[in-house]
Amino acid sequence: MNWYLTALQKYVVFQGRARRKEYWFFTLFNMLIMIGLLVIDVYAGKFDQQTGFGLFSTLYSLGVFLPSLAVTIRRLHDTGRSGWWILLSIIPIIGPIAVLFFLIFDSEDLENEYGPNPKLDADRLHF
Repeated sequence: MNWYLTALQKYVVFQGRARRKEYWFFTLFNMLIMIGLLVIDVYAGKFDQQTGFGLFSTLYSLGVFLPSLAVTIRRLHDTGRSGWWILLSIIPIIGPIAVLFFLIFDSEDLENEYGPNPKLDADRLHF
């Protein structure tokens, strides 16, 4: 849960790097909250089957859009790629798969043009 809150605290921070743990835990909690809100939308009668949108889930999605974008860009920075690589995901089928592979890759070991390795910084803090 701390990684989810960390990503929310860096609401629109597009500089720097985000380690895999931060990105994937944010994504996990984001999906769990979204599923919960969709269930609430359905039971509260706020889900519109015609459009596929629910009131609470849509408001939540709008609220976490920028943090999601920011943590994804910081994750791409962590693998040594520019945040502009996220635009690759607009190419049908192949684009999202390529971006997914980039997000899965491990951090660059040392400092890169986007900052120091956050994994090394976190390890130093635990001593």
